[in-house]
Amino acid sequence: MTRPAISGILFDKDGTLIDYQASWAPTNLGAGRLAARGDAELTARLLTVAGVDPTTGYALSDGLLASGNTEDVAQAWVEAGAQFGMAELTDRLDTLFRSAVVAAVPVCDLAALFAGLSDRGLALGIASSDSEAAVAATADRFGLEPHLAFLCGYDSGHGAKPGRGMVDGFCAATGLPANAVAVVGDSSHDMHMAAAAGAGLRVAVLTGAGSAATLRPLSHLLLPSIATLEQALFA
Repeated sequence: MTRPAISGILFDKDGTLIDYQASWAPTNLGAGRLAARGDAELTARLLTVAGVDPTTGYALSDGLLASGNTEDVAQAWVEAGAQFGMAELTDRLDTLFRSAVVAAVPVCDLAALFAGLSDRGLALGIASSDSEAAVAATADRFGLEPHLAFLCGYDSGHGAKPGRGMVDGFCAATGLPANAVAVVGDSSHDMHMAAAAGAGLRVAVLTGAGSAATLRPLSHLLLPSIATLEQALFA
């Protein structure tokens, strides 16, 4: 394809900025135990429903915990037997996920990457299926805030992936048309969101739970990680 001129980049968070399996496997197991109130059999069942190996905590490609939002997970778990109300479980999971920021493993020097892209005049944003508070905490921890024109989570009012709303929100915040935006993510939800919004470039990375087999047909560009993004776009 002829690559369009890109003026802005909207990043997913987990699996894109953050190495998903290295960062989230223990938290996934903890989330299952929380929802099951410590019942080992129920924990295993809930994790399996969410696409997570109940022994390792590793998420399967595009499973619910890897690509869904907290409300999606809470609803599925309540329906599968978690002894919580939907609202309470959503709140407890959001609190757990936000606390996981301290253990997040970045895929590269994020501050350096964002500074380099910003120096090129690109508008940058983050759109996650995590909560807005968790996105903001991640940006703060890794020194990304000075380079961000936009950030949002599933609870920011832009809708949820794979709907187009988060890309629309980024465009509204930056004044950019969608065809001047690259969306970078690790899941089919990210790629479908980008396609629905008419994003100019869909970039998939392999640092999340998605696989090359599932992501290659959905993306314009498939990279091992965002560590090579600047070179891939501008070399």
